[in-house]
Amino acid sequence: MIIIGGGLGGLSTGSYAQMNGYRSQVFEMHDIPGGCCTGWGRGDFTFDCCISWLLGNGPGNEMHQIWLELGALQGKEMRHFDVFNIVRGQDGRTVYFYCDPDRLEAHLLSLSPADARPIRAFCSGLRKFRACLPAYPFLKPVPLMSRRERWRMLAGFVPYFNLFRTSMSTLMTEYSARFKDPLLVEAFNYILYEKHPAFPVLPFYFQMAAQANLSAGVPEGGSLGLARSIADRYERLGGEITYNAKVEKILVENDRAVGVRLSDGREYHADIVVSACDGPTTLMKFLDGRYMDDDWRQLFEETIKEPGMVFPGYVSLFLGLRRPFPEGEPTTTHLLDEATASRLTGMRHPSLNVQFRSRYYPELSPDDTTVIYATYFSDTEPWRELSEGPEQFSRFRRGEELHTLPVRRGRAYSVAKRRVRDTIVAFLDERYPGLKDSIAVRDTCTPLTQIRYTGNYEGTFLGWQPFVESGETMEELVKKNGPVLPGLSNFYLSGVWATTGGLIRAAGAGRQVMQFICRDDGRDFTASVDDTAPPPTHVLVPVGPQSVPRGREELYVPEHARLLR
Repeated sequence: MIIIGGGLGGLSTGSYAQMNGYRSQVFEMHDIPGGCCTGWGRGDFTFDCCISWLLGNGPGNEMHQIWLELGALQGKEMRHFDVFNIVRGQDGRTVYFYCDPDRLEAHLLSLSPADARPIRAFCSGLRKFRACLPAYPFLKPVPLMSRRERWRMLAGFVPYFNLFRTSMSTLMTEYSARFKDPLLVEAFNYILYEKHPAFPVLPFYFQMAAQANLSAGVPEGGSLGLARSIADRYERLGGEITYNAKVEKILVENDRAVGVRLSDGREYHADIVVSACDGPTTLMKFLDGRYMDDDWRQLFEETIKEPGMVFPGYVSLFLGLRRPFPEGEPTTTHLLDEATASRLTGMRHPSLNVQFRSRYYPELSPDDTTVIYATYFSDTEPWRELSEGPEQFSRFRRGEELHTLPVRRGRAYSVAKRRVRDTIVAFLDERYPGLKDSIAVRDTCTPLTQIRYTGNYEGTFLGWQPFVESGETMEELVKKNGPVLPGLSNFYLSGVWATTGGLIRAAGAGRQVMQFICRDDGRDFTASVDDTAPPPTHVLVPVGPQSVPRGREELYVPEHARLLR
């Protein structure tokens, strides 16, 4: 089996392939694993650009089992925050979105007693959602479930039918409009850090309930550490990763996928080919637009171009600071005035998420220093209009072809990046005096940076948007036929472009595609938990004015019953 892409979807696919007796090889364009789940060094600092919460990093749900099977969490400390996000208005008023629904309700009522009815309704739904999370299926795709398994799954959701119906049918933009307090009207839209206009209430419940159940924290070692752990698991299982290997074509003979051709002309052959990289590149470039019926063609040639069909890209600013800023909270979304937002190229919504990243990953920077990670959703086209030269450019260095080296993008692009950096630094320095003078290193990334490193369509991190036509169509196609293309045998799709959502979806896609492959090959699927390292430990980190003093975090090894009580 050949697997294109060494992100979490590809590494997961390879790991489950090895568990089921397949001999697999992953081809990765970059020189490290992880794809979007990554980080990089700048001086003494490591800038981690992916995991702000990891669904399934605590027990009590099927997501957690996938991470343990992939060896992602073992031997590490899991950190859980008691606040999901903080939203600060332009006037300085602040909303703390506590994970515990009782605490959240009390806080929101203290801010706006006049909004008691919608506040209590939202927190009641959150309480119910905490209880139903263990029933949410991740381990087996619905099309492969037996009738008995489907009935059992549906029976688990019967008590929560009305909750799912109402939270799926109501957009958060509509729900938040029920509040009288203008800050709450805005703040509820930014619970998930950025504004998601197409999201119903359900994903907000899902993420907050998972964190309330201590299963959406962050793993020690950060994003690249997580990716390396899964890559190590894959290689211990006998898998092979070839880095600096950029696939240019999928080889097809008699409507069968038989291998791949790399950018340097080398060809590799296999019985099965799985693409876990950018979906449009796979279908339109690697396969020349063949093997698409009307539904696939509509999705990849027309729907994908409509606004809001894929997740947007990010603009990110990292700052490595020479001194600590203990007043900095883990994550705060600041609602911006029009003048500030106008200086931030490509901004979709007037907000800036600021994370004191060293609260998440203190091991990734020296003692008594701080890492700040400031981001906003950004359209790609404004940056593309400013840029010169190619978006990706492979070249040789010391006899080896490399595919992710820097690209010269011209003066206008550099000026825009500098304006973004200076605007954000000035904004932060006003709130944290002395921040600007303490900067040791900095790094600014745009959606074009994402394209350079991963090739992802329009610089997206997550591919298809859920709850809209594109994501729903993709999920229906997979549910109907599996992660395959019409008329092409021995070929499968994996990763985020074969589903919707984030890292757990990518990891889960690898597990599920192998279940389809095993079915097609007449094999029984098997999986096992990695036992080469001890189970993860957990720490609860308090946040906000009602928490215990910092430094008195509660250490524990969680038990199933305790997490769900």
